[in-house]
Amino acid sequence: MRVRTLTLAATGVALLAPTAYPATASVPYPKRVVFRERGPVSAAQLRRAVSGCDQISRGRYREDAGAPARVRICGTREAVHWKADLDIDCDGRPTAHCNRRADPTFAPATAFRQSDGRMPNAEKLPYIVVPPAGPRCDLRAHGIRGGSVAAVLYRDRVVYAVVGDTGPRDVIGEASYATARALGIDPNPRYGGARSGVTYVVFRNTGVRSVEDHGEAVALGERLARRLVRHAG
Repeated sequence: MRVRTLTLAATGVALLAPTAYPATASVPYPKRVVFRERGPVSAAQLRRAVSGCDQISRGRYREDAGAPARVRICGTREAVHWKADLDIDCDGRPTAHCNRRADPTFAPATAFRQSDGRMPNAEKLPYIVVPPAGPRCDLRAHGIRGGSVAAVLYRDRVVYAVVGDTGPRDVIGEASYATARALGIDPNPRYGGARSGVTYVVFRNTGVRSVEDHGEAVALGERLARRLVRHAG
């Protein structure tokens, strides 16, 4: 959990109508043909699915401490989402790139632990940071908790992650070292990150069995993203 400063993924089914045969014809009924949509959900598809904003937060969040409060948390039936910057969270288990020397605001603990009781490895595990319950919003009331699955979008990239930590009550827009690196964003905790253009989509009432199981997060995230895009279309 950091205090930041100003410097700082359905199946598309199409049924072919059976050929009309005369009543006296003795032919087998044609088989149903099912077309399956292939390939991962794109960042553009997900952005379109959350292009509107049905605001669920009672106020707006800052992207950095002391900055204007401009970020709204929005909701659909299946997900909550927001657009913000991306600051680097290195908190958790100390590693070569995430430690007190590399990150002056480094904390050896995160809000949520792994299934073995250890802290997550921010250098290897894609996770995002969400605000804790507060007067602006309590994401738990919207089905968001530690281990909830998220899709993080930046330019043409989609990274599936989990909710792995909480941050300041009035600040939003933070993700782990591993998330930033997978998005093509400089993950350096001192001067890396993205100033804008990041979309966070967190799926309601979902979660991995183990926070550290990124494979499960990806598999579940891809299914949820496909459903979100299908329903939005």
